[in-house]
Amino acid sequence: MLHFGNAMPAWLLAVAAAAVIAFAIVWLEFSGSSSPGLARDYEDCVERVQAQSSPGEEANSGLTGCGARFAGRRKAEGGYTYYDFMQDRKFDIAGPNPTVEERKAIDREYIVYLEAQRREAISAALAKQQNDMLRADIESAQGPAGPPLALVPDSVPIPVPRRVAEQREKARLCAEDALRCTLSKLSTVVKDAFASSPKTKTSPHE
Repeated sequence: MLHFGNAMPAWLLAVAAAAVIAFAIVWLEFSGSSSPGLARDYEDCVERVQAQSSPGEEANSGLTGCGARFAGRRKAEGGYTYYDFMQDRKFDIAGPNPTVEERKAIDREYIVYLEAQRREAISAALAKQQNDMLRADIESAQGPAGPPLALVPDSVPIPVPRRVAEQREKARLCAEDALRCTLSKLSTVVKDAFASSPKTKTSPHE
């Protein structure tokens, strides 16, 4: 057996070295298996981050990284689900992240969703327009009544002065009896002549 002076025997050093190496291997394997980088899905990643990090900014950063790596969330009955916030809808997927085909299917559903939203917006705009027109008609019908309408006939006879009416009557009579009209005019002229001539004064001896 070899001895190195007062040093430990060689076999003991060999055993100690082997123990250190074994411990290092076990520690590396344990730390590697608990690394978030080796997580298989979001939930596994969160568990690894919580096991290795103390609460604080480091843990929050690790959880954010888990969310960026894995889009799917594990379901209790198996499989995964993906939440699309653009559609506010969940989709069932096979793995922790959507495959290419699953992404295409989700995009097609999003196009259908946008078309439905567009039709709904058009229907809402038309309904609002109809309601506004109906409200305007109701307000117009309930408004204050205007002044009463005066019913005026198309032609209103104009009153004729009395003197003009008498002259028209005389003209009508003259047209019916020309001789009578002539005598009436002559009599009127004679009366007017005597009425307008000055009266002569009579002598006292007459």
